[in-house]
Amino acid sequence: MWQVTSLISTMKRIPNQSSDCQNLLFSFLLYLSIIPEYLTVTVADSAPPPYIPTENITIDCGSPNDNIVLDGRFWTKDNTSKFSEAPQQTPSSIGQVPFITTLISKSEFTYVFPLTSGKKIVRLYFYPTSYPNFDPSKAFSSVITGEFTLLKNFSCTLHAQGEETLIKEFCVNVDEGQRLNLTFIPSPDISDSYAFINGIEIVPMLTNLYYRPTDDDGVKFVGQVNLYHMGNENVLELMYRINVGGKQIPPKEDTGMYRSWSDDDHYLTKGASTVLPVNVNNNLNFSGKTSFSAPDVVYRTARTRGTNKTINEYYNLTWEFPVDSGFNYFVGLHFCEFQKEIMEQSDRIFEIFIANLTPEPKMDVIVSTGGNGVPTYKDYVVGMGRKGNERKQNLSITLHPAPNWMTMLVFGMRVTHVAMTGSK
Repeated sequence: MWQVTSLISTMKRIPNQSSDCQNLLFSFLLYLSIIPEYLTVTVADSAPPPYIPTENITIDCGSPNDNIVLDGRFWTKDNTSKFSEAPQQTPSSIGQVPFITTLISKSEFTYVFPLTSGKKIVRLYFYPTSYPNFDPSKAFSSVITGEFTLLKNFSCTLHAQGEETLIKEFCVNVDEGQRLNLTFIPSPDISDSYAFINGIEIVPMLTNLYYRPTDDDGVKFVGQVNLYHMGNENVLELMYRINVGGKQIPPKEDTGMYRSWSDDDHYLTKGASTVLPVNVNNNLNFSGKTSFSAPDVVYRTARTRGTNKTINEYYNLTWEFPVDSGFNYFVGLHFCEFQKEIMEQSDRIFEIFIANLTPEPKMDVIVSTGGNGVPTYKDYVVGMGRKGNERKQNLSITLHPAPNWMTMLVFGMRVTHVAMTGSK
C-alpha cells in the first residue's frame, strides 16, 4: 500500500538570509507492506525469496521531481529546490539519480524521519564536485543522529579517494516512538564551510541479523576473555562488504536490503592464484536469518587452495583491509561446504586469524551447519589499537589449514566500524 507521511527539515538561518528557510515541510510517499515472520526456508535450485522491508525510503535530495532509476527503484523529491543546486557536471560512470541534484547549505539542516521501531540501514549519497557559488575546498561537515556522530569534520572528496561518487552506509536502532533525525552541520572551524547531501536511503534490517537480542551472551571478542554485546547502543559503519572469489553484486541483486558487494581482488594479498570452486548445480539449504545474510551467489564462489597437504602447509589465504586505528571492528565471515569431497565432520578443518589473533583454531563448517550445502556465517569483534602515530593500519583476515588437514575456504566477508552511544 502507498501511504503519505511527512518529513520536516529545519535549516538555521544564515545572516541576511530569508527566514523562509527556517521551517520546511516536505511530503513523501513511503511504500509500506506487512511481512510474515520468516522461520525456515529450504531452497532447491533457486535462492530464497527476498526480504521485503516494511519501509523503503529513497530521497533524491534537492530534486523538484520524483524519479525512477534504471534498477526500477523510486526516488522521492524532497521539495527543497529553493536550497538545492545542480552540479556543474554530472557523474558519468553510474546512473545519475540521486547525484544530479543536492541539498547544500552553509547552515545546519536536519531531516526528520518518522519510522517504525527497529534496526535501520541508512545510506548517505555524495557527489563531490563543484557546485555554483560554493568552494569545493570548503566542503567539510559533520552528520549527527541522536547520540551518535556518523561523520565528523567529513570531506567527501578526501574519503572518495578518486572515485566519482561516495556512499556511506550505517546501521542504527530506532526505539519505539522515536524519529530518526539526520543533522548536517558545516564545520565551525572552517570559514564558509558548507554541508551537502545528494541522496538518503533508509531500509529496515532483518531482526537480529547483525545485532543481538538483549538476552544473548554476545559476540566473540577476538583476543579478549569477555564477549562483546552487540546491542542497540551500537551504531555500525560499513567499511567493506566482499564477495570472495566472485564478481561485484549490485544492490538490486541483494536479498532485499539493497546491499552492494565488492569483489576481493584488491584486498587479497596472499594466495591470489587460488582455486575458485563454483557451485552451480548443488542445492543450498537456507534457514532462518541465514536466508538473508547474503545473496545466494555469495555462497556459490569461494577462495580455497588445492588438496595437496604438503604444499598447503606453507601457504595462507590473506586479505588486508585499511581501517582507522583506535576502534573496534565487527567482522563477519560467510561459509558453505558445497564440494562433494567435503561431506562429513573433520573432512576440512582450518584456522582463522583476524588481526594476527586466532578466534577459530579449528573451524569445521560441517560441525557448524550440520551438513553439506548449508550456508552459515560467523561474527567477531576485534580491537585495532593505536600503533604510535599511525592513523591507519591494515586489518588482516587469514585462513590456514589446521595441522594434518588439506585446505580451507571462505565465501564472503564484512568489516564494519563499531561506535558506542555518545560517540561524538
